[in-house]
Amino acid sequence: MSTDTEILRTVVDHWKSAVDAHDPKLVASYFTDDAIFQGLHPYSIGPESVAAYYDVQPIGMTAHYDIRETKRLADDLILGYLTVDFSFLDRPTVSVYLSLIIRSTPEGWLITHYQVSRLT
Repeated sequence: MSTDTEILRTVVDHWKSAVDAHDPKLVASYFTDDAIFQGLHPYSIGPESVAAYYDVQPIGMTAHYDIRETKRLADDLILGYLTVDFSFLDRPTVSVYLSLIIRSTPEGWLITHYQVSRLT
């Protein structure tokens, strides 16, 4: 049986791989239909808005993350708290805190809440 951290790492690894490949539709496929998404711009709901957000990110942007904490909120919900460094080809790295809630669905574990804030 997988630990909460292993489950979260699997989901975040899929997200990271799609971000690194600049594949906005694939990134969006890891979110629930009702996901609340808060990047560094105003929040949005659902996979289409996630795809739109990542579609305008620069080619060559990559994500490097570290899971800091996990907490089981319910049988089908896991909270993750991470730090993420978004690296670019032509500008300084952007470091953020990332809070995720992933939910077990018939399709597998998906992101249902995503919120970042800048590190200070």
